[in-house]
Amino acid sequence: MKRTFVERAGDMIGKEIRLVGWVFRYRALAKTVFIVLRDCTGTVQIVASPEQVASLGIKLDDVVDIRGRVRAEPRSKSGFEIDLMEAIITNASSHDLPFNSSSDISQVGIEVVLDHRPLSIRTDSVQEIFQVQASILEGFRSYLRKNRFTEIVTSKIVASGTEGGTNLFQIKYFERTAYLAQSPQFYKEHGVAAFERVFETAHVYRAEPHATSRHLTEYYSLDLEMGFIDGPEDVMTLERNLLSEIFEDLNKRFGDSIKKRSGDFLPDMTKTPTWEFAECMERLKKSFGRTDLVDDLDPQGERQLCEIAQKEFGNPSVFVIGFPLNARPFYTHPRGDKGAAQSFDLLFRGLEITTGGQRLHTRAALEQALRAKGMDPKAFEGHLRMFDLGMPPHGGLAIGLERLTGQVLGLTNVREATMYPRDRNRVEP
Repeated sequence: MKRTFVERAGDMIGKEIRLVGWVFRYRALAKTVFIVLRDCTGTVQIVASPEQVASLGIKLDDVVDIRGRVRAEPRSKSGFEIDLMEAIITNASSHDLPFNSSSDISQVGIEVVLDHRPLSIRTDSVQEIFQVQASILEGFRSYLRKNRFTEIVTSKIVASGTEGGTNLFQIKYFERTAYLAQSPQFYKEHGVAAFERVFETAHVYRAEPHATSRHLTEYYSLDLEMGFIDGPEDVMTLERNLLSEIFEDLNKRFGDSIKKRSGDFLPDMTKTPTWEFAECMERLKKSFGRTDLVDDLDPQGERQLCEIAQKEFGNPSVFVIGFPLNARPFYTHPRGDKGAAQSFDLLFRGLEITTGGQRLHTRAALEQALRAKGMDPKAFEGHLRMFDLGMPPHGGLAIGLERLTGQVLGLTNVREATMYPRDRNRVEP
């Protein structure tokens, strides 16, 4: 018999159907046994007599193949139940699982949760994290395609680093050394010279020896680059509209859960203010007495600026632009002549989720910037020669998907929003 998905069972009252899935809940009474089966479309209750299942030894998270008849049942939330005709255990689960798919795992340690990833994702609370993440990814692609961006796929094996060779994972590449890409930055810029507007979604790699709740050595980056811009403000405007559309959809689909987890629905990002870096320093000094920051923000400063934005604008987000140029990558365009950069971060609910800005677009300017940072332009010749092909003024951004997911849902550790996290200590499973 052909398999029927749970979501279709209610349309087949009075008919015999075949269901496959996992045992989500199991309750045995004196005269009746209730089995809640789960598949990728939902759950359904199956009713059996003790005699029908006595020899099977069914337990939670067993994989089962069930044949039954659909019966209308007004007392059921779904309006129907399945009367069991035959049940087969396709694969029995272990007797010593640390938790079950129907468990509340909020108090289970994160290492145990990660060690049993498929089982933890089968729980409602964790599965929803990755459903939200999939929706963010879908929204990112959808919005950019509607706005004339072309999706590109680029190599993650590179000859040198995009930021001067720091924090790179080195790999043996036949008779030479290569590296895992920190970013698709160079390739995005090449894409601008070809398509004008491009985006990519892919893993990137940072050999940073951090062991914090916000860092990963492998994360999924949502990148875009666009040509013929007048300044980084064009990129920020696009991101405001992009995130607003994504957030509106998430509020519709997961709003109640987002509010319960994070404390509020997702905001209208078109109302996100833009503050110069120097202005941020003054705001932090005035509101919190901070005088210790020089050329970048620390995690506490990011949280404090979002607190100020929430208080003044009712929106827990802020674009910070004009960081000191010497602290930004060599390809960053200067902002005026006082040492600032046409580079921005987007802070959301206390955490940086985006870095972006305007790039240098002439070979001469890039060579000068490389020399100013003590780097030899010859080492970047493969990249620089692309600027001889007609490169327009351009800029772009990168969003960390796991960080964004975590901030949307109010998670405390980015690893919760990573299916198989790679960090300072974990390379399995």
